[in-house]
Amino acid sequence: MQKNKILMAVATAVGVALPTFTILAQQDDEEPPEMGVFLTSVGQGNGGDLGGLTGADAHCQQLASNAGVGHRTWHAYLSTQGPHAVNAHDRIGEGPWANANGLVMATGVENLHYDNSNFNWTFMLDENGNQFASRIDGDPDFTEHDVLTGTQIDGTAFPPGNDMTCSNWTSSSEGSARVGHADRYSFTTPGSPWNSSHGTPGCTQENLVSVGGAGLFYCFAID
Repeated sequence: MQKNKILMAVATAVGVALPTFTILAQQDDEEPPEMGVFLTSVGQGNGGDLGGLTGADAHCQQLASNAGVGHRTWHAYLSTQGPHAVNAHDRIGEGPWANANGLVMATGVENLHYDNSNFNWTFMLDENGNQFASRIDGDPDFTEHDVLTGTQIDGTAFPPGNDMTCSNWTSSSEGSARVGHADRYSFTTPGSPWNSSHGTPGCTQENLVSVGGAGLFYCFAID
């Protein structure tokens, strides 16, 4: 007789429990869910100029294809500003989304934001199933936890005015990008939002690196 197995993900890092509440019920003989979300293993190397949303989506699609899930359609979790503003949470499908190891990170948009998902250093993996560099993994002087989003904490776009999207992801010089902390840490303090923590001092690659980033962003399967 098959037994139901209840898997509850409880993230711990350096002895501190991070908020994570997704519970996944799975049959013993079921295949794990297909990957539906990842953090890019590499950026595009051109600061905040991602080639707009189209270029960012293409980067997601290529990395997904390299990882064997190119048959799915992938979008970057990015917002834009202005008259035709796009909300990041409107362009990523309906979920659920699992990481490369088959752990459900969120079951839908309604529990994706705030503290209701498994987005943290332990479970936020790249497309190859690897963790990203974070101060909490042992090196207090190096991190790449800043993730480009251009997004408010609820997944919506910022109003026009102060640039939060490096000119809608077309600038590698002036402007600023709103970033989240993929490890949910601000230095050694837990609880920082995964999608909206602070702005960058500019849009060059050097600007992103100077505050703990590498031009990485989140990719979601929309189908």
